Amino acid sequence: PVTGVLTCALPISMRAVLQRVTEAEVCVAGKTVGRIGPGLVVLLGVEQGDTESDAVYVAQKIANLRIFSDEEDKMNLSVQQTGGSVLMVSQFTLMGDARKGRRPGFTQAETPERADELYKKTCDLLRQMGLCVETGQFQTHMQVHLVNDGPVTLLLDSKKLF
Repeated sequence: PVTGVLTCALPISMRAVLQRVTEAEVCVAGKTVGRIGPGLVVLLGVEQGDTESDAVYVAQKIANLRIFSDEEDKMNLSVQQTGGSVLMVSQFTLMGDARKGRRPGFTQAETPERADELYKKTCDLLRQMGLCVETGQFQTHMQVHLVNDGPVTLLLDSKKLF
């Protein structure tokens, strides 16, 4: 007989929320620090144990997902193909665990130093792919203003099992 509780370890994963937009900006203390026209707003969360391979996976997905309309109004084009831009915003709250109680826990979020490193790596990879990338300011209170186009919003998880 099996006794005790059977547990399943969740995989470590970088998470990104992608929103297709017609325009967006991020402000800090009332000043615009990043602004784009058509493209993607990406909220990026880094979990403990994430590596550069997670950044590569997420950057490739951001650049190549075919979520923009072609001439027949079908989602067949990527942000690269449309010449769109990316507004990347660090969002540690994507690592929040709200399964218990009424206050989310953030123990799985990566340390600020390592999270910033992987956030910048992801931005650099997108720039290397030819995309214009604007950013928010890491570890500050930001206000993100956007016009969601569609709306089209997707969640990426670098190690989702299914």
